[in-house]
Amino acid sequence: MTGPRSAVVVNPTKVPDLDQLRQVVAEGLAKVGWPEPRWYETTPEDPGRGQAKAAMDDGAELVFACGGDGTVTSVVTALAGSDVALAVLPAGTGNLLAANLGLGTDPATGLQVALDGGRRRIDVGVIEDRCFVVMAGMGFDAKMLEDTSETAKKRIGWLAYVGGAAKNLLDRPMRARIRLDGGPPMPRRPRAVIVGNVGRLQGGVRLLSKAEPDDGRLNVAILSPANLAHWAQLAWAVLRKQDRIPLMETYTAERVEIYSNRAQARQLDGDLIAPGKAMKIHVRPRALLLCVPQPDTDPDLKHDVDAVAERAEKLSE
Repeated sequence: MTGPRSAVVVNPTKVPDLDQLRQVVAEGLAKVGWPEPRWYETTPEDPGRGQAKAAMDDGAELVFACGGDGTVTSVVTALAGSDVALAVLPAGTGNLLAANLGLGTDPATGLQVALDGGRRRIDVGVIEDRCFVVMAGMGFDAKMLEDTSETAKKRIGWLAYVGGAAKNLLDRPMRARIRLDGGPPMPRRPRAVIVGNVGRLQGGVRLLSKAEPDDGRLNVAILSPANLAHWAQLAWAVLRKQDRIPLMETYTAERVEIYSNRAQARQLDGDLIAPGKAMKIHVRPRALLLCVPQPDTDPDLKHDVDAVAERAEKLSE
């Protein structure tokens, strides 16, 4: 058989029928003459980074990540800086990267995207020793994730986050200082600071309309609504895809430092990390080789995440 050597890093707790997944992947690869992949299961102690490194050591040229946001982020951290490609097989109840690629919830769609051969080098954000590809956040967005039940996510999907959001709309704001590229501190009283590489949230909501995943810069959104009316204003503007969002400042930077007067909830790509008083983030330009849906042939079509997401949605129909 010809074709790249591949591996699957899978979180078995996120896959309803692991045997069926193995069959779908094996049959899909066999149809195009690719060799069978090696399989690596995550554990509570190692959610994917060690398994992805082992896959690379065993000669994998492409790694499929199958699990929730934590699995994908762990695999990204292992692969960043290498020539090994990442393909996402959607699973779990979150998976922000799959949402940004328009992959839906069917692993077969992610498999087909990898087989179609679309590849793109994208930036990754780095905090401490971990990488992210979609966004990191401190404050309200992380609290929303913290207060959203796993049961509700399994039952109603991304709509479950509405309940988690409602619980935190009236929390007191942070007292924060934000520094961009080593510049002077910007004192703010935000509800959340979000640092994004691409702009799409769960449910297809696009928060950072100008975010580009391969421009070597991170997009920073400082959200400062003070009451329910402000939240309604902000949400309405986001849903209407307005160019200017009230009560939200946006910037771009290669390095972002956020300091709060008290420990805040924090998240990376929809996966909670330990609360802290600070987040120090920098970008690694074009560090990840990602399998993406092939863009349409229209020469005027902009080759960005939205374009490939539209193509992926067609594949899943």
